[in-house]
Amino acid sequence: MTSTPSITVNTDQGALQLPAGSTVLDALAQLFAAQDSAALQGVATAVNGDFVPRALRGQTVLQHGDHLLCFSAITGG
Repeated sequence: MTSTPSITVNTDQGALQLPAGSTVLDALAQLFAAQDSAALQGVATAVNGDFVPRALRGQTVLQHGDHLLCFSAITGG
């Protein structure tokens, strides 16, 4: 029996188990599963301290031990 490899990503909501090869978008879908997709529009993301633009979330592959931070984007000046 072969099991699918998994990774653990650290988030501000605790450890998150994901299949290997998961992206930031996959992680957000799991973290915000109970909320509608509009809730993600106001969320900014960073992996290991580096900002991940919304357009790159589906292309940014997470690695075991990465730190994913979700925060409210702030605009103004």
